Amino acid sequence: MSRERLFLFDTTLRDGAQTQGVDFSVEDKRQIALALNALGIDYVEGGWPGANPTDTAFFTERPPLTRAKFTAFGMTKRAGRSAANDPGLASVLDAKADAVCLVGKTWDFHVDVALEIPRSDNVDFIAESIAAVVARGREPLFDAEHFFDGYRANPLYALDCIRAAHAAGARWVVLCDTNGGTLPEDVYRIVSEVRAALPDAALGIHAHNDTEQAVAISLAAVRGGARQIQGTLNGLGERCGNANLCALIPTLLLKEPYALQFETGVSREQLARVTATSRLLDEILNRAPNRHAAYVGPSAFAHKGGLHSSAVLKDPRTYEHVPPDAIGNARRILVSDQAGRSNLLARLADAGIDVDAKDARVARLLEDVKQREFLGYSYDGAEASFELLARRALGQTPDYFEVESFRVMVERRHNAMGDLMTVSEAVVKVKVGAETCHNVGLGNGPVNALDEALRKDLGRYSAYLQDLALVDYKVRILTSGTEAVTRVMVECKDGQGQRWSTVGVSPNIVDASFEALTDSIRYKLYRDGARE
Repeated sequence: MSRERLFLFDTTLRDGAQTQGVDFSVEDKRQIALALNALGIDYVEGGWPGANPTDTAFFTERPPLTRAKFTAFGMTKRAGRSAANDPGLASVLDAKADAVCLVGKTWDFHVDVALEIPRSDNVDFIAESIAAVVARGREPLFDAEHFFDGYRANPLYALDCIRAAHAAGARWVVLCDTNGGTLPEDVYRIVSEVRAALPDAALGIHAHNDTEQAVAISLAAVRGGARQIQGTLNGLGERCGNANLCALIPTLLLKEPYALQFETGVSREQLARVTATSRLLDEILNRAPNRHAAYVGPSAFAHKGGLHSSAVLKDPRTYEHVPPDAIGNARRILVSDQAGRSNLLARLADAGIDVDAKDARVARLLEDVKQREFLGYSYDGAEASFELLARRALGQTPDYFEVESFRVMVERRHNAMGDLMTVSEAVVKVKVGAETCHNVGLGNGPVNALDEALRKDLGRYSAYLQDLALVDYKVRILTSGTEAVTRVMVECKDGQGQRWSTVGVSPNIVDASFEALTDSIRYKLYRDGARE
């Protein structure tokens, strides 16, 4: 039986950026966009070009998406201007994007009170704006803002608005539950009625999570006839967030009736990336994953001792509604060494390390990993450090260099112009074979200075580090108080665009940073085939 196609539209880079405490950089947006593309998302909304410097810069050098349609967001033209002479609309139309999603009012109350224009003018503005997108050769989408509130208040007018967008060429008409207060049964009924009124229109759903039902609302809309779902990674968004794609995607692919009736751009193989993609976002935001998040949370398949653990070991289906590895997660039997070994072997296989499960070194490595995680290490987002740890345990990593000592000094002083400035200087003594190198580096902070000093001269290995660049640095305080333990995550890249992350933990932030830095260098040397 052939299945009908559902399309997934991610709004993390715009809606997610409206989350309190979230502020994406251009580099953050690039990483997230590429991860969404690899996951199989159909549309990646990059933001609102022209609305702020970050979004404008992001669209200036668009990410190299191979399958997802890079989408610009904006609003329909303003009153008093034509579509051709509206600067805000022009910024969106001029953006380097494959598709353009325009939001417009469909609630008569908003048109009367917020826009203060005749209702018929608003309908005309929607049509003119969508037509302008069509004229530019971009795929047009229309987000019908507050549609469900508008439909309940004045269904004829709400339908007039979306009918105008469809007639003007909108590829998708997306019904938005902007207030997040509509219940799933009402969404199903209204979407079904809209489907009957506009049978030729391709409908989408954009749900907010103010009643903790955005996923249920999205699924109800699909049952009612919507064929595009908009949402965000981990449910990010303003107020209570948006529909969580990390819960929606596994449900669509693994649960009946959706898995039988529909297919998405996410394959079963790509579905296994969902957990890693969720964790990537958390690392970028420098926050701990929600342990109890559906499907992807670290505790989503965790079983504590007793009856549950015993039952799961006999047959996982007793307490697991889907296989955890289907979404890239892992079962955790918190009192079982056997389960820990299985997880470790899976991670070794992911790193390309072939080892016999009965090798005694695997058991020692498992205990080492457990102890280090107890101390604060986290290898979910630091694959390079985990691979190095494993290869060291298996005797596969050469001893490229030994750091004998390092020192960092931070001086605050006035420069020749009389301006107050802070300068960091690092001294690193490193032994490479029989050669000892004394390196000095200056930086705008202690970590930058250490990085400069460490890589300044590594003897025979210096040539391998010419294209190495530190692109991200994050600190997380694990315990409170003046003796707090600090975890540092460092991300590096090379000239070919390859990226890897490493981790360091210490009560001393500089020491933790240095551990992550040295791991990043050792990983590159090993990966590039440097010999001892």
